[in-house]
Amino acid sequence: MDKGAFMEKEIVAMPDKWPFTQHVMNLSTSIIREILKISSQPGVISLAGGYPSPDMFPIEDIKQAAIDAIDEFQSTALQYSFSMGIPQLREAIAKRETELGSSTKMENILITSGSQQGIELTARALIEPGDYIVTENPTYVGALQAFNFYQARYAAIDMDHDGMLVDQVEVAVKKYKPKFIYTISTFQNPTGITMTEERKRALIDVAVKYNIPIVDDSPYGEIRFTGKPVPTMKAVGGEAVISLGTFSKIVAPGLRTAWMNGSDKIIHTFEKVKQGADLHSGTYVQYILYKYLETGKLPDHIKDLIVSYGEKCNLMLKEIEDNFPEEMTWTHPEGGLFLWCELPSNMSASKLLQEAVKEKVTYVYGHPFFPDGQGDNTFRLNFSNATLDDISTAIRRLGKVFRRNMT
Repeated sequence: MDKGAFMEKEIVAMPDKWPFTQHVMNLSTSIIREILKISSQPGVISLAGGYPSPDMFPIEDIKQAAIDAIDEFQSTALQYSFSMGIPQLREAIAKRETELGSSTKMENILITSGSQQGIELTARALIEPGDYIVTENPTYVGALQAFNFYQARYAAIDMDHDGMLVDQVEVAVKKYKPKFIYTISTFQNPTGITMTEERKRALIDVAVKYNIPIVDDSPYGEIRFTGKPVPTMKAVGGEAVISLGTFSKIVAPGLRTAWMNGSDKIIHTFEKVKQGADLHSGTYVQYILYKYLETGKLPDHIKDLIVSYGEKCNLMLKEIEDNFPEEMTWTHPEGGLFLWCELPSNMSASKLLQEAVKEKVTYVYGHPFFPDGQGDNTFRLNFSNATLDDISTAIRRLGKVFRRNMT
């Protein structure tokens, strides 16, 4: 063939015809990420994301820790490292976990790239298509995305102000034979509810009886600004529980560093699964966090978070009380980043979002948090990221939207 003719030949690719699997094509995008696009519009106050306040990031301390990590560890900080994570950080996390009530050794800790990866590794290791999972109803939408990728089904358990209704769990276990129980037992996302110690012990009894792991997702557990502390699920359940912790909410989410705390009998199974995902989490960031923890400043930083977020939550609750219609209900979280609101059953939070956007406010409507797709009259509010003035303004604007749509 003439070289010139070959060069002139038009190449027509059709990537839209590539053979993606059907279950991948059926995946939906994160509703939170889509709403955050709207939130970026000028003048819009976002109560939608799960963002910690950027004003609370310990920037100068992290900057110094980054310098100290390079000074001390040199090229080691920039090299490939262990799939389980660097020993120094694992040891430091194990010490903190023990101080928080869960007797933990370094051998129990696997570093992950955000706690979302911990959820994904759990799904990858345990779910086969059609398997059931016990979850709260509603539950974290990011977990549902991870589980849906592996074609899970759900035994969704209702909640009250004390958390998951555990008396429903054993019925579901007998009926569906689930692979594991997924819970956010402390300051739950999206509701802000904390499961009582009594409920935790009852849930653990069911899990042990049927030899089902409990996966306790705990990004917010240390951010308690009122009420009596409740022992963690891991502290109560020991080896029956895999707990997921993260630095995203107590230091900074952009570091993407978190951990799984599980029995040393099974944690290396997750290590093998992680090796197929990313080999290991970022080496340098792990050393930075280790050097930051070594300063001993994290406990005081968490105290500052508690004061700030507690003030914001109290203000949001006061503004809601003053501005939302009496036909609505809402949770009163004792910590975390969120509270949960419910409109009358004949109203749609998803439809009203467009009116809220016109008033320059966004929230996350509730039905994506429900495995069965119900809850269209519910929505989640975040109080950690907005300023105090923005919280007051946003809730008053939302109050106008809801009052004029009451029937």
